Amino acid sequence: MTEHERQRTHVRVAVIGSGFGGLGAAVRLRREGITDFVVLERADAIGGTWRDNTYPGCACDVPSHLYSFSFAPNPAWPRNFSGQPHIRAYLERLTDTFGIRPHLRLDSEVRGLRWDDELLHWELETASGPLTADVVVSATGPLSDPKIPDVPGLSSFPGRVFHSSRWDHGYDLRGKRVAVVGTGASAIQFVPEIQPDVSHLTLFQRTPAWVIPRADRRISEAEQWLHDRLPATRVLRRGALWGMRELQVGLFTKWPDGLAILERLAASHLRKSVADPALRAALTPSYRIGCKRILLSNDYYPALTRPNVDVVASGLAEVRGSTLVASDGTETEADAIIFGTGFRITDQPIGDRAMGAEGRTLTEEWKDGMAALRGTTVAGFPNFLQIIGPNTGLGNSSMILIIEAQLNYLADYMRQLEILGGSSRKAALVPRRSAVNAWNRKLQARLTRSVWNTGCDSWYLDADGRNTTVWPGGTAEFRRVTRRVDLAEYQALRAPRPADRAPLDTEAVR
Repeated sequence: MTEHERQRTHVRVAVIGSGFGGLGAAVRLRREGITDFVVLERADAIGGTWRDNTYPGCACDVPSHLYSFSFAPNPAWPRNFSGQPHIRAYLERLTDTFGIRPHLRLDSEVRGLRWDDELLHWELETASGPLTADVVVSATGPLSDPKIPDVPGLSSFPGRVFHSSRWDHGYDLRGKRVAVVGTGASAIQFVPEIQPDVSHLTLFQRTPAWVIPRADRRISEAEQWLHDRLPATRVLRRGALWGMRELQVGLFTKWPDGLAILERLAASHLRKSVADPALRAALTPSYRIGCKRILLSNDYYPALTRPNVDVVASGLAEVRGSTLVASDGTETEADAIIFGTGFRITDQPIGDRAMGAEGRTLTEEWKDGMAALRGTTVAGFPNFLQIIGPNTGLGNSSMILIIEAQLNYLADYMRQLEILGGSSRKAALVPRRSAVNAWNRKLQARLTRSVWNTGCDSWYLDADGRNTTVWPGGTAEFRRVTRRVDLAEYQALRAPRPADRAPLDTEAVR
Protein backbone atom coordinates (compact mmCIF):
# COMPACT_ATOMS: atom_id res chain seq x y z
CA MET A 1 0.00 0.00 0.00
CA THR A 2 1.38 3.41 -0.98
CA GLU A 3 1.57 6.40 1.35
CA HIS A 4 -1.10 8.07 -0.83
CA GLU A 5 -3.46 5.14 -0.29
CA ARG A 6 -2.85 5.13 3.47
CA GLN A 7 -3.84 8.79 3.67
CA ARG A 8 -7.24 8.25 2.07
CA THR A 9 -10.23 8.63 4.36
CA HIS A 10 -12.70 5.77 4.06
CA VAL A 11 -16.46 6.14 4.54
CA ARG A 12 -19.37 3.81 4.13
CA VAL A 13 -21.20 6.21 1.78
CA ALA A 14 -20.13 9.27 -0.20
CA VAL A 15 -23.02 11.49 -1.32
CA ILE A 16 -22.23 13.91 -4.15
CA GLY A 17 -24.26 17.11 -4.10
CA SER A 18 -26.19 19.01 -1.43
CA GLY A 19 -29.42 19.94 -3.15
CA PHE A 20 -32.75 18.26 -2.39
CA GLY A 21 -31.41 14.87 -3.56
CA GLY A 22 -28.14 14.93 -1.62
CA LEU A 23 -29.61 16.29 1.60
CA GLY A 24 -32.53 13.88 1.34
CA ALA A 25 -30.07 10.98 0.99
CA ALA A 26 -28.16 12.21 4.04
CA VAL A 27 -31.33 12.38 6.13
CA ARG A 28 -32.42 8.92 5.02
CA LEU A 29 -29.02 7.40 5.81
CA ARG A 30 -29.15 8.82 9.33
CA ARG A 31 -32.69 7.53 9.80
CA GLU A 32 -31.44 4.09 8.77
CA GLY A 33 -28.75 4.29 11.46
CA ILE A 34 -25.91 4.93 9.00
CA THR A 35 -23.72 7.80 10.18
CA ASP A 36 -20.45 6.93 8.43
CA PHE A 37 -21.00 9.12 5.38
CA VAL A 38 -19.99 12.44 3.87
CA VAL A 39 -21.83 14.89 1.63
CA LEU A 40 -19.43 16.30 -0.97
CA GLU A 41 -20.38 19.74 -2.27
CA ARG A 42 -18.38 21.66 -4.86
CA ALA A 43 -19.61 25.08 -3.69
CA ASP A 44 -19.11 26.81 -0.35
CA ALA A 45 -22.73 26.35 0.74
CA ILE A 46 -25.58 23.85 0.44
CA GLY A 47 -28.67 24.21 -1.74
CA GLY A 48 -27.93 22.92 -5.22
CA THR A 49 -30.02 24.63 -7.88
CA TRP A 50 -31.71 26.76 -5.20
CA ARG A 51 -28.32 28.10 -4.19
CA ASP A 52 -27.12 28.76 -7.74
CA ASN A 53 -30.23 30.34 -9.24
CA THR A 54 -30.58 33.80 -7.72
CA TYR A 55 -31.83 35.66 -10.78
CA PRO A 56 -34.57 38.27 -10.27
CA GLY A 57 -37.97 36.63 -9.83
CA CYS A 58 -36.60 33.10 -9.31
CA ALA A 59 -39.37 30.88 -7.93
CA CYS A 60 -40.68 27.34 -8.10
CA ASP A 61 -43.41 26.35 -10.55
CA VAL A 62 -44.63 23.54 -8.26
CA PRO A 63 -46.98 24.48 -5.37
CA SER A 64 -45.08 25.01 -2.14
CA HIS A 65 -46.87 22.37 -0.07
CA LEU A 66 -45.96 19.74 -2.65
CA TYR A 67 -42.39 20.96 -3.00
CA SER A 68 -41.07 19.73 0.34
CA PHE A 69 -40.21 16.40 1.92
CA SER A 70 -43.10 14.53 3.53
CA PHE A 71 -40.87 13.90 6.56
CA ALA A 72 -40.03 17.60 6.88
CA PRO A 73 -43.20 19.62 6.20
CA ASN A 74 -43.14 23.40 6.27
CA PRO A 75 -46.42 24.92 7.52
CA ALA A 76 -45.06 28.44 7.03
CA TRP A 77 -44.71 28.64 3.25
CA PRO A 78 -45.49 32.30 2.44
CA ARG A 79 -46.96 31.82 -1.07
CA ASN A 80 -48.62 29.17 -3.21
CA PHE A 81 -45.45 29.19 -5.33
CA SER A 82 -42.51 30.04 -3.13
CA GLY A 83 -39.49 32.01 -4.24
CA GLN A 84 -35.86 30.96 -4.23
CA PRO A 85 -34.97 32.58 -0.86
CA HIS A 86 -37.69 30.65 0.99
CA ILE A 87 -36.79 27.31 -0.62
CA ARG A 88 -33.10 27.89 0.12
CA ALA A 89 -34.01 28.71 3.74
CA TYR A 90 -36.04 25.49 3.94
CA LEU A 91 -32.99 23.46 2.89
CA GLU A 92 -30.82 25.24 5.46
CA ARG A 93 -33.33 24.37 8.22
CA LEU A 94 -33.49 20.78 6.99
CA THR A 95 -29.70 20.53 7.24
CA ASP A 96 -29.73 21.76 10.83
CA THR A 97 -32.82 19.89 12.02
CA PHE A 98 -31.52 16.49 10.89
CA GLY A 99 -27.91 17.01 11.97
CA ILE A 100 -26.33 16.99 8.51
CA ARG A 101 -23.78 19.78 9.06
CA PRO A 102 -21.05 17.51 10.53
CA HIS A 103 -21.23 15.33 7.42
CA LEU A 104 -20.76 18.21 4.95
CA ARG A 105 -17.55 18.72 3.02
CA LEU A 106 -17.90 22.03 1.24
CA ASP A 107 -15.53 23.21 -1.50
CA SER A 108 -15.04 19.52 -2.32
CA GLU A 109 -15.81 19.13 -6.00
CA VAL A 110 -15.48 15.53 -7.13
CA ARG A 111 -12.89 15.53 -9.88
CA GLY A 112 -12.84 11.80 -10.49
CA LEU A 113 -14.08 8.48 -9.10
CA ARG A 114 -13.00 4.97 -10.00
CA TRP A 115 -14.26 1.57 -8.91
CA ASP A 116 -11.70 -0.82 -7.41
CA ASP A 117 -12.75 -4.36 -8.32
CA GLU A 118 -10.44 -6.01 -5.83
CA LEU A 119 -11.25 -3.92 -2.75
CA LEU A 120 -14.90 -3.41 -3.74
CA HIS A 121 -14.95 0.30 -3.13
CA TRP A 122 -14.86 3.62 -4.93
CA GLU A 123 -11.78 5.82 -5.01
CA LEU A 124 -12.67 9.50 -5.19
CA GLU A 125 -10.48 12.48 -5.93
CA THR A 126 -11.94 15.71 -4.60
CA ALA A 127 -10.83 19.31 -4.31
CA SER A 128 -10.38 18.79 -0.57
CA GLY A 129 -8.44 15.53 -0.83
CA PRO A 130 -8.87 11.85 -1.69
CA LEU A 131 -11.19 9.35 -0.04
CA THR A 132 -12.67 5.91 -0.60
CA ALA A 133 -16.29 4.83 -0.14
CA ASP A 134 -18.14 1.53 -0.26
CA VAL A 135 -21.15 3.22 -1.86
CA VAL A 136 -21.50 6.40 -3.93
CA VAL A 137 -24.80 8.27 -4.18
CA SER A 138 -24.64 10.76 -7.05
CA ALA A 139 -27.11 13.57 -6.44
CA THR A 140 -25.54 16.14 -8.73
CA GLY A 141 -28.91 16.87 -10.33
CA PRO A 142 -29.74 17.62 -13.97
CA LEU A 143 -30.15 21.38 -13.38
CA SER A 144 -26.60 21.98 -12.16
CA ASP A 145 -24.37 22.90 -15.08
CA PRO A 146 -25.52 25.69 -17.41
CA LYS A 147 -25.59 25.18 -21.14
CA ILE A 148 -24.42 28.10 -23.26
CA PRO A 149 -24.68 27.57 -27.03
CA ASP A 150 -21.55 27.81 -29.15
CA VAL A 151 -22.35 31.04 -30.96
CA PRO A 152 -19.73 32.25 -33.48
CA GLY A 153 -18.11 35.47 -32.32
CA LEU A 154 -19.43 35.31 -28.77
CA SER A 155 -15.95 35.45 -27.26
CA SER A 156 -15.35 38.81 -28.94
CA PHE A 157 -18.49 40.46 -27.53
CA PRO A 158 -17.29 43.59 -25.69
CA GLY A 159 -20.14 43.67 -23.15
CA ARG A 160 -21.17 41.45 -20.25
CA VAL A 161 -22.24 37.83 -20.83
CA PHE A 162 -23.71 35.47 -18.24
CA HIS A 163 -26.16 32.60 -17.79
CA SER A 164 -29.30 33.04 -15.69
CA SER A 165 -28.08 30.41 -13.20
CA ARG A 166 -24.86 32.39 -12.69
CA TRP A 167 -26.46 35.81 -12.41
CA ASP A 168 -24.01 38.69 -12.28
CA HIS A 169 -25.43 40.79 -9.44
CA GLY A 170 -22.46 43.13 -9.67
CA TYR A 171 -23.51 44.33 -13.12
CA ASP A 172 -26.11 47.09 -13.16
CA LEU A 173 -28.62 46.47 -15.95
CA ARG A 174 -30.31 49.85 -15.54
CA GLY A 175 -30.20 51.82 -18.76
CA LYS A 176 -28.49 49.01 -20.69
CA ARG A 177 -29.40 47.38 -23.98
CA VAL A 178 -29.94 43.78 -22.97
CA ALA A 179 -30.33 40.71 -25.16
CA VAL A 180 -31.99 37.63 -23.67
CA VAL A 181 -31.40 34.33 -25.43
CA GLY A 182 -33.95 31.63 -24.63
CA THR A 183 -37.60 31.47 -23.61
CA GLY A 184 -37.63 28.74 -20.98
CA ALA A 185 -38.74 28.54 -17.36
CA SER A 186 -36.02 30.92 -16.12
CA ALA A 187 -36.40 33.56 -18.84
CA ILE A 188 -40.14 33.99 -18.31
CA GLN A 189 -39.41 34.80 -14.66
CA PHE A 190 -36.52 37.24 -15.00
CA VAL A 191 -37.63 39.04 -18.20
CA PRO A 192 -40.58 40.80 -16.47
CA GLU A 193 -38.30 41.71 -13.56
CA ILE A 194 -35.58 43.41 -15.59
CA GLN A 195 -37.75 44.88 -18.38
CA PRO A 196 -38.71 48.07 -16.48
CA ASP A 197 -35.06 48.88 -15.72
CA VAL A 198 -33.30 48.31 -19.04
CA SER A 199 -33.28 50.85 -21.86
CA HIS A 200 -34.09 48.15 -24.39
CA LEU A 201 -34.61 44.40 -24.23
CA THR A 202 -34.34 42.09 -27.23
CA LEU A 203 -35.63 38.56 -26.74
CA PHE A 204 -34.22 35.94 -29.10
CA GLN A 205 -36.90 33.26 -29.30
CA ARG A 206 -35.99 30.12 -31.21
CA THR A 207 -39.24 28.37 -30.25
CA PRO A 208 -42.23 29.94 -28.46
CA ALA A 209 -43.48 28.29 -25.27
CA TRP A 210 -46.96 27.50 -24.09
CA VAL A 211 -47.68 29.71 -21.07
CA ILE A 212 -50.66 29.38 -18.74
CA PRO A 213 -51.74 31.67 -15.87
CA ARG A 214 -49.93 31.25 -12.55
CA ALA A 215 -52.44 30.81 -9.72
CA ASP A 216 -50.16 32.39 -7.15
CA ARG A 217 -51.18 34.24 -4.00
CA ARG A 218 -49.96 34.96 -0.51
CA ILE A 219 -50.72 32.24 2.04
CA SER A 220 -52.37 34.00 4.95
CA GLU A 221 -51.13 33.89 8.52
CA ALA A 222 -54.38 32.17 9.46
CA GLU A 223 -53.66 29.35 6.98
CA GLN A 224 -50.11 29.02 8.25
CA TRP A 225 -51.36 28.88 11.85
CA LEU A 226 -53.92 26.24 10.90
CA HIS A 227 -51.32 24.10 9.12
CA ASP A 228 -49.00 24.38 12.12
CA ARG A 229 -51.56 23.59 14.84
CA LEU A 230 -53.61 21.08 12.86
CA PRO A 231 -51.18 19.03 10.75
CA ALA A 232 -54.07 17.11 9.20
CA THR A 233 -55.03 20.24 7.25
CA ARG A 234 -51.52 20.45 5.83
CA VAL A 235 -51.58 16.78 4.88
CA LEU A 236 -54.98 17.24 3.23
CA ARG A 237 -53.72 20.22 1.22
CA ARG A 238 -50.66 18.31 0.05
CA GLY A 239 -52.78 15.28 -0.80
CA ALA A 240 -55.19 17.36 -2.89
CA LEU A 241 -52.33 18.95 -4.82
CA TRP A 242 -50.80 15.53 -5.43
CA GLY A 243 -54.10 13.90 -6.43
CA MET A 244 -54.92 16.54 -9.05
CA ARG A 245 -51.56 15.97 -10.72
CA GLU A 246 -51.86 12.20 -10.63
CA LEU A 247 -55.18 12.48 -12.45
CA GLN A 248 -53.44 14.38 -15.26
CA VAL A 249 -50.75 11.75 -15.86
CA GLY A 250 -52.68 9.83 -18.49
CA LEU A 251 -53.04 12.95 -20.65
CA PHE A 252 -49.27 13.36 -20.79
CA THR A 253 -48.38 9.69 -21.16
CA LYS A 254 -51.18 8.09 -23.21
CA TRP A 255 -53.73 10.56 -24.57
CA PRO A 256 -51.96 13.80 -25.59
CA ASP A 257 -55.01 14.94 -27.56
CA GLY A 258 -56.78 15.30 -24.23
CA LEU A 259 -54.49 18.23 -23.45
CA ALA A 260 -56.42 20.35 -25.96
CA ILE A 261 -58.41 21.95 -23.14
CA LEU A 262 -55.17 23.14 -21.55
CA GLU A 263 -54.06 24.38 -24.95
CA ARG A 264 -57.22 26.47 -25.23
CA LEU A 265 -56.54 27.95 -21.79
CA ALA A 266 -53.03 28.95 -22.87
CA ALA A 267 -54.26 30.40 -26.15
CA SER A 268 -56.87 32.45 -24.29
CA HIS A 269 -54.21 33.69 -21.89
CA LEU A 270 -52.11 34.83 -24.87
CA ARG A 271 -55.06 36.58 -26.56
CA LYS A 272 -55.96 38.50 -23.41
CA SER A 273 -52.36 39.54 -22.76
CA VAL A 274 -51.15 40.46 -26.26
CA ALA A 275 -53.28 42.68 -28.51
CA ASP A 276 -50.81 42.99 -31.42
CA PRO A 277 -51.70 40.18 -33.89
CA ALA A 278 -48.15 39.99 -35.28
CA LEU A 279 -46.59 39.60 -31.85
CA ARG A 280 -49.31 37.15 -30.83
CA ALA A 281 -48.57 35.04 -33.92
CA ALA A 282 -44.85 35.02 -33.09
CA LEU A 283 -45.61 33.85 -29.55
CA THR A 284 -47.97 31.04 -30.63
CA PRO A 285 -46.39 27.57 -30.56
CA SER A 286 -46.94 25.12 -33.40
CA TYR A 287 -46.59 21.96 -31.29
CA ARG A 288 -48.87 20.15 -28.87
CA ILE A 289 -48.88 21.67 -25.40
CA GLY A 290 -46.78 19.60 -23.01
CA CYS A 291 -44.29 18.48 -25.65
CA LYS A 292 -41.99 21.11 -24.16
CA ARG A 293 -42.22 22.22 -20.55
CA ILE A 294 -45.45 24.12 -19.81
CA LEU A 295 -44.65 27.50 -18.27
CA LEU A 296 -46.57 29.48 -15.66
CA SER A 297 -46.63 33.27 -15.67
CA ASN A 298 -48.98 36.22 -15.37
CA ASP A 299 -46.50 38.94 -16.28
CA TYR A 300 -44.33 37.46 -19.06
CA TYR A 301 -46.65 38.31 -21.96
CA PRO A 302 -47.41 41.85 -20.69
CA ALA A 303 -43.67 42.52 -20.41
CA LEU A 304 -43.18 41.61 -24.07
CA THR A 305 -45.75 44.20 -25.16
CA ARG A 306 -43.84 47.13 -23.61
CA PRO A 307 -42.32 49.76 -25.97
CA ASN A 308 -38.74 48.93 -24.95
CA VAL A 309 -39.03 45.23 -25.88
CA ASP A 310 -38.53 43.51 -29.23
CA VAL A 311 -39.17 39.82 -29.79
CA VAL A 312 -37.01 38.26 -32.49
CA ALA A 313 -38.70 35.04 -33.58
CA SER A 314 -35.38 33.38 -34.31
CA GLY A 315 -32.35 32.08 -32.48
CA LEU A 316 -29.06 33.91 -32.05
CA ALA A 317 -26.77 32.89 -34.90
CA GLU A 318 -23.71 35.15 -34.70
CA VAL A 319 -22.07 37.93 -32.71
CA ARG A 320 -20.16 40.66 -34.54
CA GLY A 321 -18.68 42.90 -31.88
CA SER A 322 -21.66 44.44 -30.10
CA THR A 323 -24.00 43.51 -32.95
CA LEU A 324 -26.08 40.37 -32.50
CA VAL A 325 -27.33 38.61 -35.62
CA ALA A 326 -30.32 36.28 -35.54
CA SER A 327 -30.82 33.26 -37.79
CA ASP A 328 -33.35 35.26 -39.84
CA GLY A 329 -30.81 38.06 -40.38
CA THR A 330 -32.23 40.49 -37.81
CA GLU A 331 -29.51 42.63 -36.23
CA THR A 332 -29.53 44.34 -32.86
CA GLU A 333 -27.04 46.18 -30.66
CA ALA A 334 -26.51 45.09 -27.07
CA ASP A 335 -24.48 45.94 -23.99
CA ALA A 336 -25.18 42.63 -22.26
CA ILE A 337 -26.27 39.10 -23.20
CA ILE A 338 -28.16 36.92 -20.73
CA PHE A 339 -28.52 33.25 -21.64
CA GLY A 340 -31.64 31.49 -20.39
CA THR A 341 -30.72 28.37 -22.34
CA GLY A 342 -31.08 25.66 -19.75
CA PHE A 343 -28.68 23.03 -18.48
CA ARG A 344 -26.57 20.05 -19.50
CA ILE A 345 -29.30 17.47 -18.94
CA THR A 346 -28.14 14.51 -21.03
CA ASP A 347 -24.37 15.18 -20.95
CA GLN A 348 -23.70 15.95 -17.29
CA PRO A 349 -20.04 16.43 -16.28
CA ILE A 350 -20.16 13.53 -13.79
CA GLY A 351 -20.34 11.25 -16.84
CA ASP A 352 -16.72 11.92 -17.79
CA ARG A 353 -15.46 11.69 -14.21
CA ALA A 354 -16.93 8.34 -13.12
CA MET A 355 -15.19 5.15 -14.28
CA GLY A 356 -16.90 1.85 -13.55
CA ALA A 357 -15.86 -1.75 -13.10
CA GLU A 358 -15.40 -2.42 -16.82
CA GLY A 359 -12.97 0.47 -17.40
CA ARG A 360 -15.58 2.64 -19.08
CA THR A 361 -16.74 6.07 -18.02
CA LEU A 362 -20.39 6.79 -17.47
CA THR A 363 -20.36 8.79 -20.71
CA GLU A 364 -19.01 5.78 -22.60
CA GLU A 365 -21.55 3.49 -20.96
CA TRP A 366 -24.27 5.85 -22.14
CA LYS A 367 -23.01 6.43 -25.67
CA ASP A 368 -26.33 5.09 -26.99
CA GLY A 369 -28.38 7.06 -24.47
CA MET A 370 -28.69 7.31 -20.70
CA ALA A 371 -30.23 4.27 -19.04
CA ALA A 372 -30.48 3.15 -15.43
CA LEU A 373 -32.37 0.36 -13.69
CA ARG A 374 -35.41 1.95 -12.02
CA GLY A 375 -33.78 5.29 -12.72
CA THR A 376 -31.18 4.62 -10.05
CA THR A 377 -28.42 2.07 -10.79
CA VAL A 378 -26.22 1.67 -13.88
CA ALA A 379 -24.80 -1.47 -15.53
CA GLY A 380 -21.05 -1.74 -14.92
CA PHE A 381 -21.15 0.60 -11.91
CA PRO A 382 -21.35 -1.37 -8.64
CA ASN A 383 -22.66 0.37 -5.51
CA PHE A 384 -23.35 3.52 -7.51
CA LEU A 385 -26.82 5.05 -7.14
CA GLN A 386 -28.23 8.15 -8.79
CA ILE A 387 -30.87 10.44 -7.38
CA ILE A 388 -32.88 11.88 -10.29
CA GLY A 389 -31.25 9.50 -12.75
CA PRO A 390 -32.35 8.70 -16.32
CA ASN A 391 -36.09 8.71 -17.01
CA THR A 392 -37.13 9.98 -13.59
CA GLY A 393 -38.16 13.50 -14.63
CA LEU A 394 -41.74 14.72 -14.44
CA GLY A 395 -43.77 16.99 -16.65
CA ASN A 396 -46.57 17.86 -14.24
CA SER A 397 -45.70 17.17 -10.61
CA SER A 398 -43.08 17.58 -7.89
CA MET A 399 -39.64 16.01 -8.26
CA ILE A 400 -39.47 15.75 -4.46
CA LEU A 401 -41.89 12.82 -4.76
CA ILE A 402 -39.50 11.06 -7.14
CA ILE A 403 -36.55 11.78 -4.83
CA GLU A 404 -38.35 10.32 -1.81
CA ALA A 405 -39.13 7.16 -3.77
CA GLN A 406 -35.47 6.80 -4.68
CA LEU A 407 -34.52 7.29 -1.03
CA ASN A 408 -36.67 4.27 -0.22
CA TYR A 409 -34.70 2.32 -2.81
CA LEU A 410 -31.41 3.56 -1.34
CA ALA A 411 -32.46 2.44 2.15
CA ASP A 412 -33.32 -1.08 0.96
CA TYR A 413 -30.12 -1.21 -1.11
CA MET A 414 -28.07 -0.56 2.04
CA ARG A 415 -30.01 -3.25 3.93
CA GLN A 416 -29.31 -5.78 1.19
CA LEU A 417 -25.59 -4.98 1.28
CA GLU A 418 -25.55 -5.61 5.03
CA ILE A 419 -27.26 -8.97 4.57
CA LEU A 420 -24.95 -10.01 1.73
CA GLY A 421 -21.77 -8.91 3.46
CA GLY A 422 -22.49 -10.03 6.98
CA SER A 423 -20.21 -8.79 9.72
CA SER A 424 -16.86 -9.55 8.13
CA ARG A 425 -17.13 -9.11 4.37
CA LYS A 426 -17.66 -6.27 1.96
CA ALA A 427 -20.38 -6.71 -0.61
CA ALA A 428 -21.48 -4.87 -3.72
CA LEU A 429 -24.43 -4.99 -6.08
CA VAL A 430 -24.25 -4.25 -9.77
CA PRO A 431 -27.35 -4.34 -11.99
CA ARG A 432 -27.36 -6.99 -14.68
CA ARG A 433 -27.13 -5.45 -18.12
CA SER A 434 -30.06 -7.59 -19.22
CA ALA A 435 -32.19 -6.09 -16.42
CA VAL A 436 -31.25 -2.52 -17.35
CA ASN A 437 -31.98 -3.18 -21.03
CA ALA A 438 -35.33 -4.80 -20.26
CA TRP A 439 -36.32 -1.89 -18.02
CA ASN A 440 -35.29 0.67 -20.64
CA ARG A 441 -37.11 -1.13 -23.47
CA LYS A 442 -40.36 -0.99 -21.49
CA LEU A 443 -39.88 2.70 -20.73
CA GLN A 444 -39.13 3.64 -24.33
CA ALA A 445 -42.13 1.65 -25.58
CA ARG A 446 -44.41 3.53 -23.19
CA LEU A 447 -42.90 6.88 -24.13
CA THR A 448 -43.80 6.48 -27.80
CA ARG A 449 -47.39 7.41 -26.92
CA SER A 450 -46.46 10.33 -24.68
CA VAL A 451 -46.80 14.03 -25.43
CA TRP A 452 -43.03 14.46 -24.96
CA ASN A 453 -42.40 12.31 -28.05
CA THR A 454 -44.82 14.11 -30.37
CA GLY A 455 -42.15 15.81 -32.41
CA CYS A 456 -40.94 19.05 -30.85
CA ASP A 457 -37.34 19.76 -29.98
CA SER A 458 -37.01 19.86 -26.19
CA TRP A 459 -34.50 19.22 -23.41
CA TYR A 460 -36.39 16.01 -22.67
CA LEU A 461 -34.67 14.48 -25.73
CA ASP A 462 -30.97 13.80 -26.22
CA ALA A 463 -28.94 14.70 -29.30
CA ASP A 464 -30.22 11.59 -31.10
CA GLY A 465 -33.87 12.27 -30.28
CA ARG A 466 -34.20 9.66 -27.51
CA ASN A 467 -36.29 10.51 -24.48
CA THR A 468 -33.92 9.64 -21.64
CA THR A 469 -35.23 12.06 -19.04
CA VAL A 470 -38.97 11.67 -18.41
CA TRP A 471 -40.80 9.04 -16.34
CA PRO A 472 -43.83 7.79 -18.34
CA GLY A 473 -46.12 7.31 -15.36
CA GLY A 474 -47.35 8.74 -12.09
CA THR A 475 -45.41 9.26 -8.89
CA ALA A 476 -47.41 6.55 -7.10
CA GLU A 477 -46.31 4.02 -9.70
CA PHE A 478 -42.68 5.12 -9.41
CA ARG A 479 -42.85 4.74 -5.65
CA ARG A 480 -44.17 1.19 -6.14
CA VAL A 481 -41.39 0.11 -8.50
CA THR A 482 -38.67 1.52 -6.24
CA ARG A 483 -40.02 0.23 -2.94
CA ARG A 484 -37.67 -2.75 -2.80
CA VAL A 485 -34.46 -3.94 -4.44
CA ASP A 486 -35.11 -7.05 -6.53
CA LEU A 487 -31.92 -9.10 -6.15
CA ALA A 488 -32.80 -11.08 -9.27
CA GLU A 489 -31.95 -7.90 -11.23
CA TYR A 490 -28.46 -7.73 -9.70
CA GLN A 491 -25.21 -9.58 -9.53
CA ALA A 492 -23.79 -9.76 -6.01
CA LEU A 493 -20.07 -9.22 -5.51
CA ARG A 494 -18.34 -10.25 -2.29
CA ALA A 495 -14.85 -9.63 -1.03
CA PRO A 496 -13.06 -12.78 0.16
CA ARG A 497 -13.09 -13.48 3.88
CA PRO A 498 -9.76 -12.79 5.59
CA ALA A 499 -9.26 -16.52 6.12
CA ASP A 500 -9.82 -17.19 2.41
CA ARG A 501 -6.93 -14.98 1.34
CA ALA A 502 -3.64 -16.57 0.36
CA PRO A 503 -1.07 -16.49 3.24
CA LEU A 504 1.78 -14.02 2.95
CA ASP A 505 4.91 -15.62 1.47
CA THR A 506 7.41 -14.45 4.07
CA GLU A 507 10.30 -16.04 2.23
CA ALA A 508 9.60 -13.87 -0.82
CA VAL A 509 9.61 -10.78 1.34
CA ARG A 510 13.08 -11.44 2.75
